[in-house]
Amino acid sequence: MPKVVADITMSLDGFVTGPDPGPEQGLGRDAESLHAWVTSDHGTDREVLREIAESPGAVVMGRRLFDVVDGPYGWSGQMGYGGDFATRPPFFVVTHEAPESVRLDLDFTFVTDGLASAVDQARSTAGGEDVYVMGGGDVVRQCVETGLADELFIHLAPLVLGSGTPLLAGCRNRRLVQRDVRVSPNATHITYALRT
Repeated sequence: MPKVVADITMSLDGFVTGPDPGPEQGLGRDAESLHAWVTSDHGTDREVLREIAESPGAVVMGRRLFDVVDGPYGWSGQMGYGGDFATRPPFFVVTHEAPESVRLDLDFTFVTDGLASAVDQARSTAGGEDVYVMGGGDVVRQCVETGLADELFIHLAPLVLGSGTPLLAGCRNRRLVQRDVRVSPNATHITYALRT
């Protein structure tokens, strides 16, 4: 059965970016190594990245993340969704207002009536495949907190950032069910079931 998977990389201290993220430094100051697993040649990292690149029938992201990936320092033909696999699923961007122009030649739909609507539209488009929610942190947190996601896929980087964008701040107390753990020197890839 198709799932909605909230998928994001996080530091050991719970941050998904360093301080001051934005289009010129998407992961924030001094946080480039947060995604070291994405460019790694380690077999586990490559397997996980391929799975993320090839599994979704559609992907949901927030507007701030869109501004990073579509910005001048964002994705390219060689590095995009799924790292260097650079697959091209349809993307649904949660936003208050669509941008005037888009740099990337990808299938973007701008959804102005909320995250639940974006997830529903992605499900309809996914054709029986999974929907991945790639971030940013606030969009993933909302999917976890409101029950829109079936799974949480965390790539836990062996890094302490000290500050930045927290992932699960403000979420209610709950226990998740750990389903899978894969380890590399660059990340511990953990899948949690959010519904049992």
